[in-house]
Amino acid sequence: MRLIGLFFIFVAGASCQRVPQHESLPPLTLEDPSFAATVEAYTSPVVAGNAVDLLLNGDQIFPAKLAAIRSAQRTINYAEYFYADGPPARDIAEALAERCLAGVTANILLDGFGTLSMPAAYVERLKTAGCRVVIFRPVGRFSLRRHNNRNHRRILVVDGRIGLTGGSGVSAKWMGNGRLDGHWRDTDVRIEGPAVDSLQAAFAESWREATGEVLGGAVFFPRPQARKGDIRAQVVRSSPAAGSYAMYTMFMLAISSARHSISLTNPYFLPDDRMAEALLAAARRGVRVIVLTPGKIDHNIVRAASRRDFGRLLTGGIEIREYQASLLHAKTMSIDGVWATVGSTNLDNRSFALNEELNLVVYDPGLAGRLEKLFQDDLAHSIKVDYETWKNRGLKTKLLEILVIPIQDLL
Repeated sequence: MRLIGLFFIFVAGASCQRVPQHESLPPLTLEDPSFAATVEAYTSPVVAGNAVDLLLNGDQIFPAKLAAIRSAQRTINYAEYFYADGPPARDIAEALAERCLAGVTANILLDGFGTLSMPAAYVERLKTAGCRVVIFRPVGRFSLRRHNNRNHRRILVVDGRIGLTGGSGVSAKWMGNGRLDGHWRDTDVRIEGPAVDSLQAAFAESWREATGEVLGGAVFFPRPQARKGDIRAQVVRSSPAAGSYAMYTMFMLAISSARHSISLTNPYFLPDDRMAEALLAAARRGVRVIVLTPGKIDHNIVRAASRRDFGRLLTGGIEIREYQASLLHAKTMSIDGVWATVGSTNLDNRSFALNEELNLVVYDPGLAGRLEKLFQDDLAHSIKVDYETWKNRGLKTKLLEILVIPIQDLL
């Protein structure tokens, strides 16, 4: 899918954006009371009173989505980047259609590129049932430059009170437990509490751009939003096409504030020089930095671009592991056992400088600890990348790494 995207970009002649450089960062730690306030200044409010559940792989993600949809009484707002065929796709389309027939207002926002493989019969079923289906930046209608800026966010909000987000898409490849070949390994979250308002706001932002309609009122933003737990959380959204690079700033502040550990899982690990240096600086000050990337990936060109810079990271004290059980698609990071994030953001220029992205950030040792435990479980299904082995990789591999340099910022 990503190779098709590259071809489309080249045909369209779209130019590539880059993140404005962050030349200096404040000397903070995660324990510093001003850390959250600093992140808020560049991103979004941190709100207390939330319940957050981790959802692992299709075995947990799809049942949670279906249960949320089927529970809807008034509204469903659903934004999806990737939608193809398969049992989960049929089940979700049918559940949405059923609620629309029951009188629930469902706003469904599909990215114009990522959902090209969605069967037309599903769209027709939704529309016939009364769901409002809108394509975000349809291919062929906007300027060539805007074809490069996709809505990569995954958002489901039901009745303004239940929210789900993460990195998963809708197709058969996300089915299963993430431990068998063909069962993609992914992590999503289910949220209840005041943070759902921010998730709803992110959907409303994208919906307004696509339709010109401003969503509001008690059906979308019910008051009061009851406390559902004890977790402090924030929804960070980034929209480079609108001039916002909040996600990049959030990652940089978090990495630079680490003092003990950084556990980073990402399928498309292509940090720019400034972020790579931030990770190396963390390792130099004694932080244990472990990066978990895919051993199997959907496109070798991305793997080549990622592995090209492994050498300086490995010699700089960063441990790199490659997940072997299946294709790794989770996008998570936990720091010092107290801070964690789960979302749609890849660590590459496309996510930071081109796509609309969304991550949930939590300030909670309990949830950060659970995410760290899952990270350790994933490491048990990985192999360590050895510097000497990497250095002696084959000529064909090295040639591909060189050839990919001109397009690296588009991956």
